[in-house]
Formats: sequence, structure tokens, C-alpha cells
Amino acid sequence: QVQLVESGGGLVQAGGSLRLSCAASGRTFSSYAMGWFRQAPGKEREFVAAIDWSGGYTHYADSVKGRFTISRDNAKNTVYLQMNSLKPEDTAVYYCAADRVTTSESNDYEYWGQGTQVTVSS
Repeated sequence: QVQLVESGGGLVQAGGSLRLSCAASGRTFSSYAMGWFRQAPGKEREFVAAIDWSGGYTHYADSVKGRFTISRDNAKNTVYLQMNSLKPEDTAVYYCAADRVTTSESNDYEYWGQGTQVTVSS
């Protein structure tokens, strides 16, 4: 069982930055791949970024490539999403998720956090 708690969301102006954190419970965090997803009002949940268990492999959605960076600290049981050059279209609830496999498919993820709101004003 893995419990995930996101933090770091908020209101930011376009062009600004935010760093999201996702703290995981349990001693097996380092064996899980982690992903970030987002869901805007009236839209389906979409993939943002994923990282393998070691941090050696990362994968990004085209819409955030070059602006967002996913990373993890297994000693702290935490995964991060550094978001730079934010745009109004990045506004959404952001979720972290955990699974044994590194994937961009939300249906594959076994554990989910409750989400944190990110709002980017123009």
C-alpha cells in the first residue's frame, strides 16, 4: 500500500514557476515508478510526466517538454514536478501516481494522490 500526498499548488502569473511535491508513505517507494497527471475543468485527465524507480529515465508530454522537470528523492520518499514558464493552459488539478511500471497511461497507475490545484493567471 502506498499513500500519496501532493503539495505546492497555488496561484501564479503566466511565466512564473511552481514546484509540486508528492510525499509517499511506505518503505517501498523506491521500487515504484511515479507519474504526474493533470485534469482541467471539463477535460479528461492527461499525462504530464513520469520517472522510473531510479530517476534515471524520465518521460514528458509534448505540451510540457522543456518547461517542466520531474525528479525524485528516494531517501525522502518524495517526487517533484518543477514547473517553469507556466501558461494559463497549465491550469488544472495536478495528481501524482505510483505504479510498478513507468508509463504514461493513467489506467496503469495503482495509487493516486488527492490532487493539488494549480492556477495560472494571464
